[in-house]
Amino acid sequence: MARKPGSKNEFVLFDVTYEDGSQRSNRRVPKDILEGVDGDEPARTFIESQDHEIAERSGRAMAMIKVLRRSS
Repeated sequence: MARKPGSKNEFVLFDVTYEDGSQRSNRRVPKDILEGVDGDEPARTFIESQDHEIAERSGRAMAMIKVLRRSS
């Protein structure tokens, strides 16, 4: 199936390491929230809100984010 032009770069991928040592790779963050002067801090907020929703649905608490870096 053909892709829409420009749909390739809609997201930025991040690798996340949590306080408990667990890791999640390639967490998708919309590119448009990262275009401000705050650097990658909006990505942390976005991923934390996703984690909160996941924790509510699963009934299991998520650990706090220790390190957040762009995937290479």
